[in-house]
Amino acid sequence: MSKKKIVVFTGAGISAESGLKTFRDSGGLWEEYKVEDVATPEAWENNPEMVLTFYNKRRKQVMNAKPNAAHYALVELEKKFDVQIITQNIDDLHERAGSKKVLHLHGEIIKSRSSVDHSLIYKIKGTEIRIGENCAKGSQLRPHIVWFGENVPHMDEAGNIAAKADIFIIVGTSLNVYPAAGLVDFVPHDSPKYLIDPQAVSKDYISNLTVKRERAGTGVPELVKKLLI
Repeated sequence: MSKKKIVVFTGAGISAESGLKTFRDSGGLWEEYKVEDVATPEAWENNPEMVLTFYNKRRKQVMNAKPNAAHYALVELEKKFDVQIITQNIDDLHERAGSKKVLHLHGEIIKSRSSVDHSLIYKIKGTEIRIGENCAKGSQLRPHIVWFGENVPHMDEAGNIAAKADIFIIVGTSLNVYPAAGLVDFVPHDSPKYLIDPQAVSKDYISNLTVKRERAGTGVPELVKKLLI
């Protein structure tokens, strides 16, 4: 008998508890920069050195961060279920916690890719990409990140995964950022859905939804314990 499929959709809230902030949070590295100066194709064209400096700093933060209780709890689900994680986060905390199947919608900060051929992707040695480091085709390496204004390449794949969910869990995201927030529309009508976020509000348009206004570090382990019974 095949295992039930749980699809977990995670956002910034799960990484925030490991100390990784977003553009929307106050304090830290992000307040030193404007989004349009470091996270758009135009920024890369205008000042690639600033973009690389920003992501080099952020990469060091990611490497110093550690998975938290929510990440580890999701790994526990694999004992009983077929678990697929779809994440908006660019860190590798899910993988370091031990999750086996993780799809990154917005890229991975620990990787670089070619500026001219998006299929040329490399694991970064150390913590930095420098000016003058080129891909196999001779173009400057850039962060393997989906910037504002760029297409989200794995959305179709994510939609197909969500459509097969027996249970759908949403953690640490407001469901306000599209196209990713539209993933819940692919989940079968009758499949139980859970939304865990301190700022969560009831979404009347989502069927069979349970809202838990808790932070990921407490809400996820509680739900996992319930599902494993």
